[in-house]
Amino acid sequence: MAYSVTELDYLSTHAREIDAVISQLGLSKKTQLQDASIAREHCGDYGRAVMELASARATGKVPSQWLADSESVQQATPLAVTEYRASLLARAGVELVHDVTCSIGTEGAALTRKNVTYLGSDLDGVRLRMARYNVPAGHFAQADALGPVSKDGVVVADPARRAGGSRITDPAKLMPPLPDLIDAYRGREMAIKCAPGLDFSHWEGLVSVVSLDGGVKEACVYTPGLAAAAGRLGRREAVIIRGGVLDYLDDSADDLPEAGALGRFIIDPDGAVVRAGLVRHYAAREGLWQIDPHIAYLTGNNIPAGTSGFELIEAVPVKKLKAALASHGAGRVEILVRGIDVDPDQLRKKLKLRGDKPMAVVMTRIGRNGVALICSERKWASAG
Repeated sequence: MAYSVTELDYLSTHAREIDAVISQLGLSKKTQLQDASIAREHCGDYGRAVMELASARATGKVPSQWLADSESVQQATPLAVTEYRASLLARAGVELVHDVTCSIGTEGAALTRKNVTYLGSDLDGVRLRMARYNVPAGHFAQADALGPVSKDGVVVADPARRAGGSRITDPAKLMPPLPDLIDAYRGREMAIKCAPGLDFSHWEGLVSVVSLDGGVKEACVYTPGLAAAAGRLGRREAVIIRGGVLDYLDDSADDLPEAGALGRFIIDPDGAVVRAGLVRHYAAREGLWQIDPHIAYLTGNNIPAGTSGFELIEAVPVKKLKAALASHGAGRVEILVRGIDVDPDQLRKKLKLRGDKPMAVVMTRIGRNGVALICSERKWASAG
């Protein structure tokens, strides 16, 4: 729940006392009533605001000293992702960025650390005040994203990608709409964060799909000039951040492998690779190949360093899966599905496994036929 101006004034001027109170909170369902009582005891009418702040910080998505609320934290770009973008912009020689949807300042924090001059604007006055507190080195103005208050610098924007709890898949229905943003800042270099599922086939610049610890977080589109200045000559890239380590892949490779017979391992590529349309490029780099030209699962005789895969035991028709798993003594199974209509939870119930061996099943399609690839449990390859 958002703060009132009075609550925000209190939070920003009593930081030390509030930190001491938050350190006493359990922040769990079991301690919810006790936590609220402690917050009221020490902070009076501001107890609700302190509880909101404590919950926002407990997500770990923002630094522990920041001002934030639950909604702004949920919408905020993860700090590791903003650090990557700030590095790309700094590499491009960008000196000034105007973040036209700055919210609580996550982009600004990363950019100012790179000595990039940062102007943040937002229509929400409360979030703007939090951004000023969180990013003291930045400059801020209250403004609509479609009403430019700057004439120079690279424009960064993060249109709202959800409405009514559902993802928006039409660029024209983002808030603000992507076409309107481009028109408002036409002639300037831009970096616009979007949902990964949008159709980017007509975008002339770079589409960068970023995942963090296994989850795809965004697709950011960069104008051609900005991408070129950063040394990005391709049209698509996948950025994989896992455990603080960054892996990068683009579409520059030409000699791409064809689909072939099943190898020793089955590999499910990171979601950033899949969403960026770089499955074959990733396969070429890692010595792998697709199990089917239209399916994103890969196969080969190794698991790429720092990633996971499944050692194949046998491939069986879907109808024979239950009997085959029983013969292997399967108990707990990880189920992956791609290319066929199977609900993993419903399938798990139907299997009624009674064994004690952990295994995995990859439900997919090769050619026109559905197939179940029975594998040993997930294995991780060391980063080397």
